Amino acid sequence: MKYNREREVAVEAVREAARLCADVQKSLIASIEKADRSPVTVADFGSQALVCRRVKSAFPNDPIVAEEDATALRCADHAAMRKTVCEFVRAYSPTDEDALCDWIDAGNGEVAKRFWTLDPIDGTKGFLRGEQYAVALALIDGGEVKVAALACPALDGGALFVAVRGQGMQAMSLAGGGAVDIQMGQPAWRFAESLEASHGDHAAQRAVARAVGIDAPSLRMDSQAKYGAVARGDAALYLRLPSSKYPDYRERIWDHAAGSLIVEEAGGRVSDMFGKPLNFAAATQMDDNRGVVVSCREIHARVIDGLRDV
Repeated sequence: MKYNREREVAVEAVREAARLCADVQKSLIASIEKADRSPVTVADFGSQALVCRRVKSAFPNDPIVAEEDATALRCADHAAMRKTVCEFVRAYSPTDEDALCDWIDAGNGEVAKRFWTLDPIDGTKGFLRGEQYAVALALIDGGEVKVAALACPALDGGALFVAVRGQGMQAMSLAGGGAVDIQMGQPAWRFAESLEASHGDHAAQRAVARAVGIDAPSLRMDSQAKYGAVARGDAALYLRLPSSKYPDYRERIWDHAAGSLIVEEAGGRVSDMFGKPLNFAAATQMDDNRGVVVSCREIHARVIDGLRDV
């Protein structure tokens, strides 16, 4: 089947990266602050190194557009962290510190006709709290997300979702075992949203949910784990509406590419707040889109209409 090898590599990559993340959580959690004041941890760097190594080994000509780079890690001030990351990665693949940084920087590719996008830990704050986070990897080919793998280590003891466009979505345990086909069916009548207040407009999101008849308290969690929750029917809707505190913010492709295909192949709909498809093919920053609406097909148009009123 088309993209069979890509699917296989994506599953192997996020599963291995998720195991490293769990190793880091059990042992220690070290982080540094990026320029935008968001944290980056040993696990972010290690996860990106392992995923980039696997993808580049299998598809050396494919660019990878990933969230992190090794600039800070290469600095003398962070030598101890660099050594720690290397030690964790060595448990999965022989490397030295220079090669480690090179693997991480393999994620410094650019958007192209065919490329991968990676968030090595989506929801780093959730990871630091011991709550929800995800390793999210997607292949964009010809302007469309074609393959997606989403590892959610804190969801039901470790869940992995994988999808290929036109071939459905499957869920499996991170620990191994067979894959189960997932279709959204009749979802729980509630909506999901980010735990972080800065990641959306919670008041507007509640108002939109009520406009389509959802009165239950929201399911709040970090990361693209929310996409997995909607895809398997834990919620009928996920809203990420722009916060008035950050009017110029635009989403990044690695925060939504994998999750969007997971939901669509389970039978759901994904768009921006105006009903436009999410554009993953133009640039790293999604300047053509505002907000994100994820839902079962039956209510998507009503949600968009409700957004106009709100």
